[in-house]
Amino acid sequence: MKKDNIEKEIEHLKEEINFHNYRYYVLDSPVISDAEYDKLLRKLEKLETEHPDLITSDSPTQRIGAKPLEAFGNIKHTVPMLSLSNAFTREEAVDFDNRIKKLLKIDSSIEYVAEPKMDGLAVELVYRDGRFKTGSTRGDGYTGEDVTQNLKTIKSIPMRLLQGQGMKDTEVSFMVRGQGIEIPQSTIQNSQFKVPSRIEVRGEVFIPLKVFERLNEERSKTGEPLFANPRNAAAGSLRQLDPRITASRHLDIFCYGVGAVEGIRFKTHWETLQALKAFGFKVNPLIKICNSIEDVLDYHREIEDKTIRLPHELDGIVIKVNSLELQERLGVLTRSPRWALAYKFKPRQETTRIKNIEIGVGRTGALTPVAIMEPVIVGGVTIERATLHNQDEIDRKDVRVDDTVIVQRAGDVIPEVVMVIKEKRTGKEKVFKIPERCPLCSSMVERVGSIHYCTGGLSCPAQVKETIRHFASKRAMDIEGLGDKHIEQFVDNGIIKDVADLYFLKKGDILKLERWAEKSAENLIDAVEKSKTPALSRLIYALGIRQVGERTAQVLAEEFGSLKILMGADKERLLSVRDIGPETAESIFDFFHEPHNIKVIEKLKKAGVVFPEMIKTEVPSGRGKLSGKTFLFTGALESFSRDEARELVEKLGGKTASGVSKNIDYVVGGSEPGSKYDKARKLGLKIITEDEFRKMVK
Repeated sequence: MKKDNIEKEIEHLKEEINFHNYRYYVLDSPVISDAEYDKLLRKLEKLETEHPDLITSDSPTQRIGAKPLEAFGNIKHTVPMLSLSNAFTREEAVDFDNRIKKLLKIDSSIEYVAEPKMDGLAVELVYRDGRFKTGSTRGDGYTGEDVTQNLKTIKSIPMRLLQGQGMKDTEVSFMVRGQGIEIPQSTIQNSQFKVPSRIEVRGEVFIPLKVFERLNEERSKTGEPLFANPRNAAAGSLRQLDPRITASRHLDIFCYGVGAVEGIRFKTHWETLQALKAFGFKVNPLIKICNSIEDVLDYHREIEDKTIRLPHELDGIVIKVNSLELQERLGVLTRSPRWALAYKFKPRQETTRIKNIEIGVGRTGALTPVAIMEPVIVGGVTIERATLHNQDEIDRKDVRVDDTVIVQRAGDVIPEVVMVIKEKRTGKEKVFKIPERCPLCSSMVERVGSIHYCTGGLSCPAQVKETIRHFASKRAMDIEGLGDKHIEQFVDNGIIKDVADLYFLKKGDILKLERWAEKSAENLIDAVEKSKTPALSRLIYALGIRQVGERTAQVLAEEFGSLKILMGADKERLLSVRDIGPETAESIFDFFHEPHNIKVIEKLKKAGVVFPEMIKTEVPSGRGKLSGKTFLFTGALESFSRDEARELVEKLGGKTASGVSKNIDYVVGGSEPGSKYDKARKLGLKIITEDEFRKMVK
């Protein structure tokens, strides 16, 4: 194929893929199957691989793949991104309408556009000749952070603006996912809007509620601090230096306006929103033209009633004068426009008394304090329990048993205690502390960050299903045919109480359960038997030690060579291992010193599970100039990346560590070394410069 034809084919594929992204991520109305879409994307990837000179920054293949940044740059907004004045009552909204009429010197009703107010992070997207160029956060309103690479990972943001392909002047019906709410979208007149030479589009990046819940669940598993709310999660996700992390968070966006525009003019805000739809942007389907402030008040009540059924958080509505000419006449104040107002929803809060604080144990072993309260109706729902999150939150809010508190439904879903009314204390209130032992299995409790965890992972009743699922997974013991439903069935019927019980399963016990036949029971027994001879790294990973993933399990297997030696390692020894930090070392140590876990491990051995040993190969004496020496790197290095420096040490027979301990021979200090450097000095460890290290490895 000629180069010109290849270039045309690539351009055609880009347009086609962009259009299907629009149908899927914006309209939620795909016209091809996932398999067909993947085929188009693979074809484009193949052509670009063969002709890298034809790859452009706006290609659908370039959404993810940029290298992590050292820091964010800044982008200045051509038109300031102002904040909005707030109203909290009907009277304040009516006052806003009266002020506008007074400023414009008119008595007739004002036409407004009312929009749901997303609780997310405001951004600006800049397009030149229809192609996405840069994206930034709102920042201080005048200058924001350059988050272009991260915004590219949001698939509802078009890399190129639509220019009419595949669009018809027909009524498009939106369906709010999973809610059964039919929302008609106004007719898209694509031919009406010419793609401008430059347009700055403003929008609100948010994280859907289900994604937020799943993200916090995953962070709980790894001991990371939980996000307080979806807005914090969205902001934190968009400000990751590594775009791959942002991509994994599945962010979304609704666009609500524009900054500077060149090559096209709009008469109304409503017309602007219709143009954004036509260009391929995702605009909230619940926007509405209101002919008077009375219509706005009705809209506010309607949307507030709907919030419980929506898949994302709202905290009010935004009211904007529709006419852009009137907007210009009204002008702006120092920090906010006179022609717009954020009309917040009323707080869904009530007052009640905490009767007791109980501990819930999640399937990851996380201990969550829960307030048991006198029943109270909040937002039309009777609640008796509210999360207190963790010990830090209890201490920060000073929550005690028998306190009178204000409680609210966070995100209109999860009840939480907002604050204590200390004026109502009688002196009988009791301070609460999370117990040192799990209330379900009596195992020791460890603290990782702000979260407390039960260390009895292999036998704790709350964790047993998740533990077995992980243990049997493909990358762990690889027990084929043991699905989540089977695990639930076995646990709920009392056939399995821990992972070791898998190896004592009998065909007769399985056949007593529903949906099991002779052949499927035999296949499962065979798969369990086959899993008895795992690699050491797989066995370590399968145990489900907190903060020990596949890579760390491999490092531990290579370092210790057997499970027995690993189980006997103290914290200092663990800290001397490459990539093992203080929290991971503590987690490993606590896991293997919890009697319940030791009991299950012994039970696995009795069941016939082979505990393999690896033969460790040392660098021959005299051939490794760093043999027997352990290095720790802290701060930024100029001549090497961290990984390059570690690989060099190991190649020369030495070892590297990620945590400070007395077993370290050399601490290599780069620029801005941080707390590890201070700890090393206190321990009296030998600290060398990067130049000294470079001479050692020549």
